[in-house]
Amino acid sequence: MKTTEKIANAKKRIDELERLIKYWNDSEQGNAKIVNFPIKIENKVS
Repeated sequence: MKTTEKIANAKKRIDELERLIKYWNDSEQGNAKIVNFPIKIENKVS
C-alpha cells in the first residue's frame, strides 16, 4: 500500500469518526432536552 493510499484511508476513518462524534453529541443534547422538561405536579383532593 502506497503512502497516498494510507493517507486517503486515514482521512476516510477520520471523517467517519467525526460524523459519529457529531451524531453522539446531537443525541446527547436531544436526550438532555427530554430529561429537562419541567414537570408540573398538581395535588388534587377528591
